[in-house]
Amino acid sequence: MASFYLASFCMMLLIKFSVTFASGNVVSNKLEKTCIDGVTITLSFGLYLNSCPEAEAIIFSWVESAVSQDPRMAASLLRLHFHDCFGCDASVLLDDTPNFSGEKTAGPNLNSLRGFEVIDNIKADLEYACPQTVSCADILSIAARDSVVLSGGLGWQVQMGRKDSLTASKTAANNNIPGPNSNIATLVTNFQNLGLSLQDMVTLSGAHTIGKARCATFSSRLNNNNAGVSNSEMNLDFLQSLQQLCSANNNTTLANLDDMTPSTFDNHYYVNLLSGKGLLVSDQVLATGDDDNTREIVQNYVDDPSVFLEDFKNSMLKMGSLPPPTGTNGEIRVNCRVIN
Repeated sequence: MASFYLASFCMMLLIKFSVTFASGNVVSNKLEKTCIDGVTITLSFGLYLNSCPEAEAIIFSWVESAVSQDPRMAASLLRLHFHDCFGCDASVLLDDTPNFSGEKTAGPNLNSLRGFEVIDNIKADLEYACPQTVSCADILSIAARDSVVLSGGLGWQVQMGRKDSLTASKTAANNNIPGPNSNIATLVTNFQNLGLSLQDMVTLSGAHTIGKARCATFSSRLNNNNAGVSNSEMNLDFLQSLQQLCSANNNTTLANLDDMTPSTFDNHYYVNLLSGKGLLVSDQVLATGDDDNTREIVQNYVDDPSVFLEDFKNSMLKMGSLPPPTGTNGEIRVNCRVIN
């Protein structure tokens, strides 16, 4: 089994990763300290090379299997990391208990986040290979990277060393994660509150180049109630197709976030925005809202896909280094759903 994991991972690296260890070179255990709002966290590349050398291979194997069975799972695992990284501490994975309400039932997450079983399987394998070594937060970060790679995007070295939180905040999840009807001002505020720029916001929104969304999340588009998007800038043919898809009044019906290449990580998400075919209001306002800066970034990504892919990698690294709300306190959970 160990040789299978290593062979699978090395093949993936040689084919996909434009990073140091793709050519077989040793990855240095380089420490990077990030300080935001007085909280310092230390992350490093290649953290588990000695303590759990098969860690990334095990994670990749499970992600590859899950995505091959359900291509949508790539977007789901990426989204798990996004919603966790308004803290990056695996708080989103904690189950509710009689005395505790976690983040899974928060508005942005309820009946929306998925892929928890994939994380459970990865954690069980890692606990067998190297007990209490790899954090659930690091699993989410690595699985997100692997999901992008398996969908055709660029790979990157993941900074590791995150700790798993001892609690979670449903209120924080409700307040900090932007909703699907957010306007530019709300999006910018949510991201800047975390130390992410307007550029990061537009870049990370490109994660919507893969995945699906329920009719309930874009119902305001169907009802011509588009915050920050004028009727003259709407693609009527596209809206009519959505109205037909959701006509059964079933809010759980799914639509592709990118109707051109829904399972491929590319720049077509931004091409759609310039055509008035952003599925969510919070997508479409990037191109047709009241901020020329966001539209300029969208246009740049349409003109040069490689710029988007490189910027996305860099913004993911920046987001992944955000400090948890509780500072450096944390643990390595044995089961990602409960604290030890």
